Amino acid sequence: MKVSLNWIRDYVQLPADADLKKLAYDLTMSTVEVEGAEDLAKRFEHMLVGVVTEVCPHPNADKLRICKTDIGGGDIRIEGQDAPQEQDEVYPENSFAEIAQFCRWRYISLSEYVELNEGPGIWDFLAEVWQTMKQAVADGLAAEGTLPGGLNVERKAKRLYAQSKENERPQVRELRIVCAYAFAVSEQNADNGTIVTAPTCGSAGVLPAVLLYMQRTHNIPDAQVLRALAVAGLFGALVKRNGSISGAECGCQAEIGTACSMAAAALCALMGLSIEETEYAAEIAMEHHLGLTCDPICGLVQIPCIERNAVAAKRAMDAFNLSGLLCGSRNISFDMVVRTMKETGLHISAKYRETSEGGLAKLYDRRAAN
Repeated sequence: MKVSLNWIRDYVQLPADADLKKLAYDLTMSTVEVEGAEDLAKRFEHMLVGVVTEVCPHPNADKLRICKTDIGGGDIRIEGQDAPQEQDEVYPENSFAEIAQFCRWRYISLSEYVELNEGPGIWDFLAEVWQTMKQAVADGLAAEGTLPGGLNVERKAKRLYAQSKENERPQVRELRIVCAYAFAVSEQNADNGTIVTAPTCGSAGVLPAVLLYMQRTHNIPDAQVLRALAVAGLFGALVKRNGSISGAECGCQAEIGTACSMAAAALCALMGLSIEETEYAAEIAMEHHLGLTCDPICGLVQIPCIERNAVAAKRAMDAFNLSGLLCGSRNISFDMVVRTMKETGLHISAKYRETSEGGLAKLYDRRAAN
């Protein structure tokens, strides 16, 4: 027979800190033989008890539910770790409209706004980011072979970069080099290499591709590139705050669309365009990715993800060029298109939000099965 300590307390007065071994010994000596005693409470040392307050459907799965619980007041702390310090938002302005107004009133650029809020240490951080990006391109261009995962996707960056032809048109050369850089970083990501999330792993090839191409084409110093990276990060932070950068939440428009916006804005900063032109370029880049689904074949960030980075890199350059030609005629703000992307993404079926249950992923599986 097994009994609990609480059951014994109903019949015998015991101290609150009663020792189990001593209690077992005392019971045995009083003719109640105890074969063993186990402290079950240790199993529940790190368990929290709460009340389920709400149950709602999971946004990315038809058969899952999200349970919201109330575990009482206070913060959850892990033993041995310091209590987390509350942090204020790095950027107090909540929208690009507010940021643009702030910069105009103080006659500062977007990169100066970043430094004002981040502090001068941001440049050392971005220098490391830029070095990592360039190394990812170099490693990707040098590598050959087949990517892991079972899809037998061959690396294409090196071959694409080397396909220079006599009398190659400038437009074709630009396409080839930019896409080779984007392929290089994306293939490194697919092969577990070191990359910079910009804003995510699956969209990491867009920003370094356009910046490295422009730097090498126009002999731009690293210090100027870091200014462009700061502006790219600012736009990415705005999308994360007011929209989403998650393919699982809002489809690929949230990942590759944001990367394209960041790259377009960075190009504007790199080449000295105005705040208005920078906003327009970022808006164009995002607007024309609205509704883009996320349907990676077999759940791997390879098809269509790698090629999509290259296409988005070229689209970022087109958005940059268009903004310089048409600024002043636009009707859509960057803030509006970010809100639209979020709303659109939340209405996209879960089959097209990184679950590999629809689109290319589904049809590819069906083709392979037949």
